[in-house]
Amino acid sequence: MTGTSADAIDAALVAFGDDGRPALRHFYQHPMNDALRAAILELSAPGMNEIERMGVLDRLLGQEIGHCVKALLGDAKISASDIRAIGSHGQTIRHRPNARPLPFTLQIGCPATIAETTNITTISHFRQRDIAAGGQGAPLVPFAHRELFHQPGSCTAVVNIGGIANITLLEADGRVSGFDTGPGNMVMDHLMLELSDGRHGFDANGDLAACGAVCQPLLEKMLSGPFFHHSPPKSTGRELFGASFCHDLLAWPDISDADRLATATELTAHTIAAASEWLAETPARWLVCGGGVRNSHLMARLRDRLAPTTVHATDAVNIPSQAVEAISFAILARHTLLGQPNCLPEVTGAYHATIGGMITPAG
Repeated sequence: MTGTSADAIDAALVAFGDDGRPALRHFYQHPMNDALRAAILELSAPGMNEIERMGVLDRLLGQEIGHCVKALLGDAKISASDIRAIGSHGQTIRHRPNARPLPFTLQIGCPATIAETTNITTISHFRQRDIAAGGQGAPLVPFAHRELFHQPGSCTAVVNIGGIANITLLEADGRVSGFDTGPGNMVMDHLMLELSDGRHGFDANGDLAACGAVCQPLLEKMLSGPFFHHSPPKSTGRELFGASFCHDLLAWPDISDADRLATATELTAHTIAAASEWLAETPARWLVCGGGVRNSHLMARLRDRLAPTTVHATDAVNIPSQAVEAISFAILARHTLLGQPNCLPEVTGAYHATIGGMITPAG
């Protein structure tokens, strides 16, 4: 899994029992080198010579993912011949679920290159079939969250805070819903890069934000965007919450850098908590995963906004918060191989359930 922030490749080694239950055997994070990350972020915004750059970057990222898989297997002392398949989400460089005349989504990280590098069957392009069936193509992880976190008779909300934040509601009776809530770490990370002249890619522990005060007029201006007022199904990405969105935060006069970070952090916490408006049932607990878990100030703001309901990282239920998304794409890939639906139309808005994923066989 490579997320919107493009800061690392997360690889999970997952085993499935006879009952289909997933078990994490090993987790490995492969930092994205600075040049590759810069090229990904540049391609994620409209620019010149995009097709040429995309073609090269597609292959380069495929190689990098393949090397990451081999490093994971070496670390775990597992042979490639023992692996049934790789589920690779790839790197999203465009997500236009509402485009006209036809919606589309585009991920790079060449699956043929991954399969050639590893000699392991690779499943990729999980979003396209749902888009073709009239869905948003996102979020996909609610399907996996149901297998990982559902407790019959109890309602759980699962929040993944990557570059974008999304929420999954696992109702007591087994029904599932979910949608993107808006920016997760994306706006905060962009601010830190700009304010530190590229020296820092994130606000470690939320320490700078914790020193600042929320600028309420600026927060209200950001919250006035139409995405926050649309009912689900809905999904988003860097197209809405990238550099242009951050301009107001950077240009707003008479506030400190700490205030800017505090306001951006509050935006994430507020929009996640405000998502309760769209939930069919009140959660008995909130579980949080993704990179945002490492931002202790953000987690504190979430707990404050969601009180008195308990808010825990998924580590509390023995699933490492940093590994959840990678595990999720192992679950999705397994269903692809079995020919079983792995996209939830009640989440994405598609006309019907689909089997997402394209299969590139090993040699």
